[in-house]
Amino acid sequence: MISTRRTLLAALAAVGTLASLTACSGGSGSSDSSSGKAGGTYTFWDPYPQFDASSAWGKLVTGCGTKAGVKLKRTAYDTTDLGNKALLAAQQGNAPDVMLVDNPVVSTLVEAGILNKTSDLGLDTKSIQQNIIGAGTIDNAPYGVPIGANTLALYYNKKVLSAAGVDAASIKDWNSLTAALKKVKSAGKKGITFSAINTEEGSFQFLPWFWGAGGDLTKLNSAKGVAALSLWKQWVDAGYAPKDVLQNTQTTSWQEFATGDYAFGENGTWQLGNAAKAGFDYGIINIPGQNGGSAPVPTGGEFVTVPVQKETGRYDASKKIVTCLTSDANLLPTDTTLQYVAPTAAVQAEQVKQNPKLKPWVDAVAAARGRTSGGLGTKYPTISQPMWTAVQAALSGSKSPQAALDTAQSSAQKG
Repeated sequence: MISTRRTLLAALAAVGTLASLTACSGGSGSSDSSSGKAGGTYTFWDPYPQFDASSAWGKLVTGCGTKAGVKLKRTAYDTTDLGNKALLAAQQGNAPDVMLVDNPVVSTLVEAGILNKTSDLGLDTKSIQQNIIGAGTIDNAPYGVPIGANTLALYYNKKVLSAAGVDAASIKDWNSLTAALKKVKSAGKKGITFSAINTEEGSFQFLPWFWGAGGDLTKLNSAKGVAALSLWKQWVDAGYAPKDVLQNTQTTSWQEFATGDYAFGENGTWQLGNAAKAGFDYGIINIPGQNGGSAPVPTGGEFVTVPVQKETGRYDASKKIVTCLTSDANLLPTDTTLQYVAPTAAVQAEQVKQNPKLKPWVDAVAAARGRTSGGLGTKYPTISQPMWTAVQAALSGSKSPQAALDTAQSSAQKG
């Protein structure tokens, strides 16, 4: 019992370092954390407090409960708050029956011993894109079903590029992108905006460049990692990127791009609705790797999971709820609402058919990888925090990229 408590406390600390990266961040939800009792009432937690009971999402959740023959009591929390409450509820023995959690948190909950394997529940995950379900897979076993994925790419302002004599199709690698930024600045416009804030959002946005250089998260201070951080520093020092990237969230970074003054904005699928309202023609290209090709980008999005229950007889209805929420018929409207890319090829095809502008995002998600994949699991938070701290140190000029990442690697090894 003592070891379980220690595991949960350690897991709580890990979850506390992970902030929401989904398109759907919002305010606090209800504080009700009571578990449903057998006899018809089941509990469901999700990180979508912006959707109330009358929303399409709220109605879908209620409807899936009805189809499973139970009353489903839904409670919405902020993403980080939800992870913490899940661990506490497990410690107290009153975890919810079904829970939707941000994908980096899955491994933390698994290590704490509070999630069921999908195979033990009899859930079918064969049609799920491998790299998407990989974010919730530990030791080759999935512990949930992804409801969708989001990721990053580069939005570009067609008018700004045209005025600077830049063809977006010519941007194939870091050198051609930097050359484009130089032309844009010479033409009197601004280059690129992104988020380098000292939270998980900063790591999320840095990862495509880190991975695009061939970086390995277990070796932050390798020459490849230093090359990625040096690129960002070069852009800030040259005025191609604003100094306020140090404080930019993905939202404020988007607001800068939406002014129409910037050539490029690194941002996610979730900004498509805002892009349509921006008032200027835009395009999307994949983030380039250092020497060409598409850089691997991190996978965002949530997994529907089934926490461990003392009353195992509850799992049958929980399985029906998960199956309903993640069916192709329900994934299409849900992922359209969330502006996510669906986790299955069949639904992705329908999404692109309805909205051709999603095509580059489907391609980007295909090249994406989970932050906790590759066996990192719960080690990821102890790597991510030193990494975003290094980004801050280098871009602010307090340390060189090499020194900043040397410190980060030392901290990550201690963690």
